[in-house]
Amino acid sequence: MGNAIHDKDLQITYLKNRLNMFLEVIDSMDPESTDLEDIDRLIGMLDDLEGKYERFKKDWKE
Repeated sequence: MGNAIHDKDLQITYLKNRLNMFLEVIDSMDPESTDLEDIDRLIGMLDDLEGKYERFKKDWKE
């Protein structure tokens, strides 16, 4: 498991990298062969990204 990120700039970089990874996955998908399991994985990725954002947002308020 990775170390916690406490620096705001590193947190934003982390979020940008995860969002770019998500976009790359979408770009690589073939609409003809995409199934519900693939969509569920995408939703999971977005849920994970939202969770990280919420965690980081608490740090930014402090």
